[in-house]
Amino acid sequence: MAAGLVLLALAMVGYTLPPPFDPPPLTTDPVFQTLPAQPPAEVKRPPPAAQITTQDITVDVGDITLEATVRAPLTPGRHPALVFVQGAGPGARGEFTTQAEALARTGIVTLTYDKRTVRYDFRNRDFDLLADDALRVMERLRLRADVDPARTGLWGVSEGSWVVPIAAAKSADVGFTVLVSAPNVSPMRQVTWAMGEQLDRLHAPTGVRDLIIRAMSAVHMNFLRYDGLPALRGIHQPVLALYGTRDPSIPFVESSQALTAALAESGNSDYTIRYLADADHGMRIHGGPFAPGYLETLSNWVRGLPGTARPAVHIAGATPVQRYEASEVPNAPWYAGGTVLGLALCLAAVGYVVGPVTEMVLRLRGRQLPADVNVLIWPPIRRRLRRMAWTGLGLLVSVLAFITVLVLFSVNQAGAWPAVLGGWLVIRILAALMLLQEVTTVAAVVSGLREGWEPSRPQRAAVAGVLGSTGLLLVAAAYYSLFAFPW
Repeated sequence: MAAGLVLLALAMVGYTLPPPFDPPPLTTDPVFQTLPAQPPAEVKRPPPAAQITTQDITVDVGDITLEATVRAPLTPGRHPALVFVQGAGPGARGEFTTQAEALARTGIVTLTYDKRTVRYDFRNRDFDLLADDALRVMERLRLRADVDPARTGLWGVSEGSWVVPIAAAKSADVGFTVLVSAPNVSPMRQVTWAMGEQLDRLHAPTGVRDLIIRAMSAVHMNFLRYDGLPALRGIHQPVLALYGTRDPSIPFVESSQALTAALAESGNSDYTIRYLADADHGMRIHGGPFAPGYLETLSNWVRGLPGTARPAVHIAGATPVQRYEASEVPNAPWYAGGTVLGLALCLAAVGYVVGPVTEMVLRLRGRQLPADVNVLIWPPIRRRLRRMAWTGLGLLVSVLAFITVLVLFSVNQAGAWPAVLGGWLVIRILAALMLLQEVTTVAAVVSGLREGWEPSRPQRAAVAGVLGSTGLLLVAAAYYSLFAFPW
């Protein structure tokens, strides 16, 4: 009965405490209900492939030197040129070899380079710094005799589409911009939307979504709330934006709306938005070959500049479907922030070891531990305390592993819904077991005290530490919806 009452109280915590999160359905814009097909000239296969030359170079970007590779057609004259700007992650230039060679064979000079690893990591990302790198690399490309400086631009994918607009707004030397799978919303909104879509595909229970959202609200990285709209408003060059209708990583309809609204504010009507059927985040079909029409559209648009800058139809291609808005995740309250959570976990760890440490210190000092009044009382309680400590550790490891698995599924687009349901079941069972252990151990301690048990100092420390630590973990688990209903 006591366990049931505590369970009910803990379940209410998950319902009453902020932040609430329930993205509404996206109101369908009539523009995106039935898009016209791409004009045939845009997807026409380019002229026969030309011979190309490949050259490895280094580019000094100020504080470091970046390795780069230039691929150029051997046909005479000046050619349009394109610099590939990477998405999130290490950003090795080898990622773009296939399309860089394909574009070079159609008459476009391409440059790929390794993203910096200095002053760029998982938690801290400076998009302005990355934009400066892209501009320095582009300036090096514009100096080539076979490059037309007026038709030299930047291509950015995913995270790179936050970088490219900054560079274009900074420098008029950027002749054009290509934005591939560009979120055009904050990184937090993009990641939250992508995770929500993935959880729906995995048939995840409601509680899983609450756990992820509350965990994300406590994460503080310097770039998660970045607003890319000011940079988009600063673009006055021609823009080509390409999206895939099977991209599970970005809210592509809202992204297109944000782009067109920003360009309209700046008076830029030189934009082309194309949706490619069944293309994923990397413009590929299920991670394999490039989507039909992608390389053709890109090559024809770049080679046709400035004539292709203002198309007859701004938005065309396959019809995209986005079900829910990409909503901003509210910041976690102070008591659920990363600092407080870290402090709570540290206190829990200290509580679990304080009893054994106290006993060890007394023995090292040569003090004799007092004999138990009733040697039958302490051993069962000690076993309970040990099991509670192991259960608490198991719950923490399970939650971290579960979140990691969800992130990996999101990246790899896996659909292993049995693993999600099974993992969530393990977490809920461990949380319920920890609650039951807390209640029954408190009852055992109270019963022992009534029978005349006089605990020693290490025993008092162990009881207080383990019960307190488990109580702290129970409150944290309640906040993260591990006791919420429905499950």
